[in-house]
Amino acid sequence: MKPTYEPVIGLEIHGELLTNSKMFCGCSADYGSAPEPNTNICPTCTGLPGAMPVVNKKATELAALVGLALNCSINKHNTFARKNYYYPDLPKGYQISQYELPICEKGWLDVDAPSPYPSTLTGTRPEGRGDSLPPSGEGLGMRVRVRRVHIEEDTAKLAHEKNYALIDFNRAGVPLLEIVSEPDIRTVETALDYATKVRAILRYLGVNSGDMEKGVLRFEANISVRPVGSDEFRTRTEIKNLNSFRALVRASQYEIERQIKIYEDGGMVVQETLGWDDVRGVTTSQRSKEEAHDYRYFPEPDLPPLQFSDAWIESIRSRLPELPEAKTSRFISDFGLTLSDARFLTSELSLANYFESVFAKSKSSAKTVHSWIAGEFMRYLNDSGVDIEEVTLPPESFAKLIDMVTEKNVSGNNAKVVLADLLKDGGDPQEIVKAKNLAQVSDEGFIQEIVTKILSDNPKEVDEYNAGKETLFQWFMGQVARATKGKADPNVAKELMVKGLEERRK
Repeated sequence: MKPTYEPVIGLEIHGELLTNSKMFCGCSADYGSAPEPNTNICPTCTGLPGAMPVVNKKATELAALVGLALNCSINKHNTFARKNYYYPDLPKGYQISQYELPICEKGWLDVDAPSPYPSTLTGTRPEGRGDSLPPSGEGLGMRVRVRRVHIEEDTAKLAHEKNYALIDFNRAGVPLLEIVSEPDIRTVETALDYATKVRAILRYLGVNSGDMEKGVLRFEANISVRPVGSDEFRTRTEIKNLNSFRALVRASQYEIERQIKIYEDGGMVVQETLGWDDVRGVTTSQRSKEEAHDYRYFPEPDLPPLQFSDAWIESIRSRLPELPEAKTSRFISDFGLTLSDARFLTSELSLANYFESVFAKSKSSAKTVHSWIAGEFMRYLNDSGVDIEEVTLPPESFAKLIDMVTEKNVSGNNAKVVLADLLKDGGDPQEIVKAKNLAQVSDEGFIQEIVTKILSDNPKEVDEYNAGKETLFQWFMGQVARATKGKADPNVAKELMVKGLEERRK
């Protein structure tokens, strides 16, 4: 009988910090808006001899803020090290990073843990799985340990053209945060949930834009597989520079299955660094996997150790906002939302803030407000490519429209028309309803006349409905909507239509 396997996954997340200047010099860190390549540079970030680095204070504060958000301990005494290797994007031959004493370590993050991947495998519950998440039907709660959070400098940017490469030093030296998890993850879905939640935390803190298309947030997955029930850690591979959630999922799934096939064929996995070919959907070998000793770490001689006081650490802690999981719990307890609804709203801070602003101005339930935001509002954003932070619709106008539906002053379908106008051109929802003659009609006499005429004009459909073709009911309701231009109260129309069809059954 063939053994079944489970993956063992650890993630390294690299995020550029949103500072005005680079990590060790005064050059602008906004390389994306640089007029030309190699303009935001100086002797320090290009690695010229004799250049002396100076630590960026704000980057240090942001790194500590992230560490506290990830439940890490802050090392009051931490040091920088030289990570020695040569590559065209790092011409001085080393990267200033942190090794033995990082700024933060020994943290954790609670995530969801669905059934093990692939679905045909039967895995075991890894250590560290806790009960901190409420039952959701989306998987068991588990705790992924964060080994370390440390600061380093980003490299230059390479562009490969045929048989040569172009190098742009505008990105070289930009503050880079590395978040390293322990190998606690046992499913690709859990890895995705962990990565998604880390990105949300970084955005909530305002330390990273989360724009993976621009490369400011990148994932590296360390993956091995082992027989289910085993405690061993087998040979792992590292997939570098995954710049989207889709790439993280596809690359991890491919690598897990590749390694399982190697073991099932009697082979051995080679420890190596891999790239991900998104077009072909395969991992490709880049080089043999380095260990720490290969980098010949030693203390950075040009930078003194960082020394933090308890008061400084507490001042950083006081800057922590309400984080996504705490906000999710509050939305559930205060607003009566489901876990999935609350998590959708808190996935982005701007979305959560907009929801709360609309709800505060509305007389409708939180569930109703959520439905409008998750439905028509998000559909508009997705179709138009507009970011929520660019929306000009005032929360009070949106709340007024939602309340008009709740109070049956306008139908849901017509309210969608009004919302489209509000999002595009602004205005007052009541004035738009009046100008377009969209007010909902609840007068039973008026609607009864429409229903009676429709039933009289369509005897064939009435007979088919009464013979058992109940799907025709929606067709009848559509005729009412058409005849009244969507203004008939759907509840009144439904009640009268049911009564009218029943009478003709007799």
